[in-house]
Amino acid sequence: MDSFYSVDFGQVFAGRRVLVTGHTGFKGGWLSVWLQRLGAHVTGLSLPPDEGPGFFDLCGVEGLVDSRIADIRDADAVHETLRDVDAEIVFHLAAQPLVRYSYRHPAETFATNVSGTAHVLDAAKSMDSLRTVVVITSDKCYDNREWTWGYRENDPLGGTDPYSASKGCTELVANAYANAFFSEPDGPRLATARAGNVFGGGDWGEDRLVPDIVRAAFSGTPLDIRSPSSIRPWQHVMEPLSGYLMLAAALTSQGRNYAGAWNFGPDVSGTVNVRELAGMIQKFWGPEAPKLIFQNEEHSAEPKLHEAGILRLDSTKAQTGLGWKPRLNLPEAINLTTEWYKAQLDGADMLSITRSQIDHYNSLMSETLLSDQVTAAQ
Repeated sequence: MDSFYSVDFGQVFAGRRVLVTGHTGFKGGWLSVWLQRLGAHVTGLSLPPDEGPGFFDLCGVEGLVDSRIADIRDADAVHETLRDVDAEIVFHLAAQPLVRYSYRHPAETFATNVSGTAHVLDAAKSMDSLRTVVVITSDKCYDNREWTWGYRENDPLGGTDPYSASKGCTELVANAYANAFFSEPDGPRLATARAGNVFGGGDWGEDRLVPDIVRAAFSGTPLDIRSPSSIRPWQHVMEPLSGYLMLAAALTSQGRNYAGAWNFGPDVSGTVNVRELAGMIQKFWGPEAPKLIFQNEEHSAEPKLHEAGILRLDSTKAQTGLGWKPRLNLPEAINLTTEWYKAQLDGADMLSITRSQIDHYNSLMSETLLSDQVTAAQ
């Protein structure tokens, strides 16, 4: 069995220099904590953290990594900030991640997600020790036809809103760099990773369903829920992160066979509509859960901005090629999330809570790996 197919990912990250862009954000913060727990020496490049009780501040991520602040839209700032960084592995997560924000700030969205990716890859390809680059994009990079089945890695890219189009463009930029600069037989390799709608403890992003519900719970106010019938592939943040880590470990240890695009989506049971997910969060939160008011989509007073109605991912490639699979069903993912936020409300040590949830996820990975080994031996 391949060495990266293990709880510690074959110890690929132990002692290695790893660059994480977007480390002050939600996913980047979780990834930085996990990498530090795996023994990596992490450098982070990002904008300053948003104001408020975000994951970065609550978990003290700044004290775990070499934290550097720069705007990836500024090529000179990126190169200057990373001048002395010689990373072996790069995870590029820094992005403008919000669909509705992209309607208000389309040029900024393209500048961050497209030009910003090129600036990061320019800096990465000049690093002497570089072996692996994983560019994180989105399930929304696909040309959405409102299919009921999942999109596969070889389906057409596209996007009819600025955010989705910017993610399709990000994939094209990454593919161009992969072919032009990361294709030598013994050189570094590049892959892209596409995940679904991710949630988990410490996400305080604006205009996002789970943070909006948690804010309403903290403040004791009702919450209007838009687009309750929209179907999304929901998953806990640790699910795709485990895929990113497995992919980077495989690229680092075995190279070219793992370059290219990879989906890391939930099981079909995790693909539900907004109304169902919101109701499940309300149930797990308990008596203190906020009142949810589901908008009538036909008579909403809000301007109608196009967002995908149905979006699913097919992760067969990751399951067969990497041995990756989701370990949490949707109720388990929601339970972990509500426990995290309730611990924050109680004033707990959130780095310890995060590490304990990573350890719990590792135990689920161990059970899955043992089961797979027994099956393979039969």
